[in-house]
Amino acid sequence: MDSDLILLGHGSGGKLSHQLLEQLIIPTLSGVPLVGQNDAALLDHDGGRLAFTTDSYVVDPVFFPGGNIGDLAINGTVNDLAMVGAQPLAISVGLILEEGFSRRELSEILTAMRRAADLAGVSIATGDTKVVPRGKADRIFINTSGIGLVPPGLQISGANAQVGDKVLINGTIGDHGIAVMARREGLELETAICSDSAALNHLVKDLLEEGDAIHVLRDPTRGGVATTLKEIALQSEVSITLDEAVLPLKAPVRGVCALLGLDPLYVANEGKLLAIVDGQAAERVLQRMQRHPLGAEASIIGEVTAAGGGRVQMETLVGGMRAVEMLSGEQLPRIC
Repeated sequence: MDSDLILLGHGSGGKLSHQLLEQLIIPTLSGVPLVGQNDAALLDHDGGRLAFTTDSYVVDPVFFPGGNIGDLAINGTVNDLAMVGAQPLAISVGLILEEGFSRRELSEILTAMRRAADLAGVSIATGDTKVVPRGKADRIFINTSGIGLVPPGLQISGANAQVGDKVLINGTIGDHGIAVMARREGLELETAICSDSAALNHLVKDLLEEGDAIHVLRDPTRGGVATTLKEIALQSEVSITLDEAVLPLKAPVRGVCALLGLDPLYVANEGKLLAIVDGQAAERVLQRMQRHPLGAEASIIGEVTAAGGGRVQMETLVGGMRAVEMLSGEQLPRIC
């Protein structure tokens, strides 16, 4: 790292985040190699496997179109478990409250958390609450950890992409990031943009009926679709090609991105998953995905084109090829 200072970009999920993880955090704490870095850790237990994950939520504003920090925290943790094929079992909730925070708003957030947990079929099993002096935090931060059960023999990993695989996504991109940013900045939009925050474990359970056809699952949160696919390409040591013409994108999101100079490929999502699947089974998996309410707008957006390289590129609307790299810096801070 060029500086001794932590920058906002170190929390972006992009290049700076990966530098901080690779140069300091992972070597010091665990030494987990790249091939083993997924959305949840896999733990051998009593002849089976458990998935374990943790995440912290600092989204600003805490209430946004389509949700709030509470259901976002539950959905995000459930999704990290689901991305390794685990059935979520239990979640812990840690609350850090700033003195002066509204009890009414806290009640609304907690109610949203309970509702999201009930919809996902997961229990909130334990937790902790701390209060810090006024001005020492920003209203409310939430940490959640989750544990789930991985079915025997299931192998879902970012290291499993193979040449000939297809890349699927279950719907439109950029909805969450633009919804939060628009509320934060007070943008008046002709058409409302809502966060896509949702628990994906039931959709994943359906997809796993396709058996070995499912190679990789990953939710493109911080850093968006571009950064997530770059992570997969590096982890699997393959090259991936996207088709810009088929990227699913709502017109209002496209318009805001164009107005503000944002690339929707790098905007966060909270109810989307990328599935990299056997090319021969891709159409069948797509149809299964489209039958689920959270996959009605699913599409095939690319393919794994070559071994080695760890490259991602996109065929543009004008016919050229554009390199797709990880997010550099911080495009939209505090988006989750």
